[in-house]
Amino acid sequence: MADDPKYTGLSDDEKAAMKERTKELKAEARRNKSKKDGEADLLAKIAEMDGTDRVLAERIHEIVTANAPGLMPKTWYGMPAYTNEAGKVVCYFKAAAKFKMRYAQFGFEDPANLDDGTMWPTVFAVTQLSAAHEQQLAELVKKAAR
Repeated sequence: MADDPKYTGLSDDEKAAMKERTKELKAEARRNKSKKDGEADLLAKIAEMDGTDRVLAERIHEIVTANAPGLMPKTWYGMPAYTNEAGKVVCYFKAAAKFKMRYAQFGFEDPANLDDGTMWPTVFAVTQLSAAHEQQLAELVKKAAR
């Protein structure tokens, strides 16, 4: 990136996400967050979303909490996320509006137990959730949280 003459650094949206993450880390340092605290923060962040982003985030939250009750909800760079017992993010939802993208994303981080051979998907574009998509997501979340 630094070798790219067109690269001008972080975008305003990326800078805003970094500031949100800094606030999250400071809040976590001030108090030992419980699952209830993290979920309240996550639900507040979802409530700030508009339209399709909010609908998708609400449904994904229901799917994750129903299928991986051991994961702890929290916000991560201002996005809904779910951590394992070690506090590592396993999966997250990125609203389309957050970075002015044409679709929302549901993704998995390294702690997710999704390894399948030498290559597997870790981020999914999401524009709507059918019953089949919800079932697929539920299965992935269960596997990731093991």
